[in-house]
Amino acid sequence: MHGTADVLQQMASVISLHGVHTGDQFAIRTHQDRLTQHDICALAWVVAEGRIAPREFFIDEVTSLAIIGASAPAMAAIRAISEALDTPTCETEIAPGLYAPDYIEHVSNWAATPPIFATDPPTVDEVIGRILRAHNTLTTQSAA
Repeated sequence: MHGTADVLQQMASVISLHGVHTGDQFAIRTHQDRLTQHDICALAWVVAEGRIAPREFFIDEVTSLAIIGASAPAMAAIRAISEALDTPTCETEIAPGLYAPDYIEHVSNWAATPPIFATDPPTVDEVIGRILRAHNTLTTQSAA
């Protein structure tokens, strides 16, 4: 298992080579099923856990959310990215009147949807830049 800064660095490397999936579900197969492209949060899970994407990432969003959310190292990376974004973290109602931060929703939506007054989602370079900003923040904090 890797530290959060290592996970973020590896995520940036993978995205620079393969891009980031911004469509339905958390992963797709491309290039005649030889390459898998992941949603940013699914990639955090793949890198943090050191495993290939489970079948659910391709077909079942609810189960995918549970799998990603159950991984402490993936969630640490996702939360670090969320904290590096310029928008507030969204909240999800988990019980009547009780809300919790939804880091997966925040980060996935940021990477996949256009910001207000824009027509395109962040570019691959912008996604990598935010991941590296989160990485630098973590390494700066741990060095202090």
